[in-house]
Amino acid sequence: MECYLGKVGELTLKGSNVKFFEKQLVKNARLALESVEAKIHTQAGRLYVFCSSDSCTAVEYALDHLIGITGWAKVATVSKDIDSIKTKVQEIAEKARASGAKSFKIEARREDKNFPLNSYQICVEGAAGAFDNGILTVDLHNPDIVIHVEVRDVCYIYSDQKKTCRGLPVGVSGKGLLLLSGGLDSPVAGYRMMRRGMKVECVYFHSYPYTSEEAQKKVEDLAHIIADYGVDTHLNVISFTDVQMKIKAKAPEAYSTLMLRLCMMKAANLLASRIQADCIITGESLGQVASQTVENLAVTESFAEYPLLRPLVGLDKEEIMDTAHEIGTYDTSILPYEDCCVLFSPRHPILKADVEESRKIYESMDVDDLILKAFDERKIIRFSLRDSIGEKWALKPFTSQSGICESNRNSSSR
Repeated sequence: MECYLGKVGELTLKGSNVKFFEKQLVKNARLALESVEAKIHTQAGRLYVFCSSDSCTAVEYALDHLIGITGWAKVATVSKDIDSIKTKVQEIAEKARASGAKSFKIEARREDKNFPLNSYQICVEGAAGAFDNGILTVDLHNPDIVIHVEVRDVCYIYSDQKKTCRGLPVGVSGKGLLLLSGGLDSPVAGYRMMRRGMKVECVYFHSYPYTSEEAQKKVEDLAHIIADYGVDTHLNVISFTDVQMKIKAKAPEAYSTLMLRLCMMKAANLLASRIQADCIITGESLGQVASQTVENLAVTESFAEYPLLRPLVGLDKEEIMDTAHEIGTYDTSILPYEDCCVLFSPRHPILKADVEESRKIYESMDVDDLILKAFDERKIIRFSLRDSIGEKWALKPFTSQSGICESNRNSSSR
């Protein structure tokens, strides 16, 4: 069996509640690796994954996307004696030299206090073989390679530690409904809330034929990408063509984008209630576009029946783009397929709308029945990390719903 060790970060600060967070972390890892022969548990601030050698690639993909650990490494296990440690350190040092490394240091952690050597002594004695045999020199300040030695139930030794998403395990902070468009912002907003432990479901407003099928496919791809970080998600596709045509016919042109946002918020309220969400999430950033002035944001929020979270509100475009690159949504987001907001944008949008005036304009459109009809006819698409792993490595037969549209479900939760 191969062994992987994940380091939990923020979870260790949760005091008497740490077991609750660790339990959710293990649950998420097990859901992701349902198609994999793996044993998963936590102990003393570490996540352990044991798997067969032919499952390593899938396990590594899952760990790269598992929110709640700060990093992971494939580890070698040896018995708890200094000679075994010294031998394994020398092996790692030899491989590192073959790859061009010239210096190293050891970082040791002695969880088992019955081990006869303390952490400093483990570092000194463990490094002796590699140093005395001239394999690598010791550099405590700027080494080419750091070899970690952790003495626990057995001794775990590793050198290639990969950083991951950090944050809290998805599912410990309630559920949010994300207004997902095809742009850069909303997928990043969903990801940032996932990192705070929130389960995220998505809604997309489609206006065929004014927006193309490619535009919807783009959003499906974005939902698929962020689902790998959130364990799974549902994308609710709501056809808003009739709603937008009513806005175009009834609302002053300067208010058309703002009225569309209000209609979306009305539909989001319905869906949040149906899926028992705790809040609504948007990718709005203060001052980025005309609909995102502080006055217009206040108008939008006045129509929300749930807490409205804007995790990007204080970020600029460069910061958002950096995160999009990091999570893999950037290349999809920049594909040239416009969403409904862009296609129906007025030439001179209102910048400082008044809440009461906006409410009067909204009521004059008499659009609630169209919103309800669109909501009832929505389609639902499911994406999950488990299915992504199954698709990539075909580890065993499974039923994937990715990319399959479903009609409105009869379940009260949907």
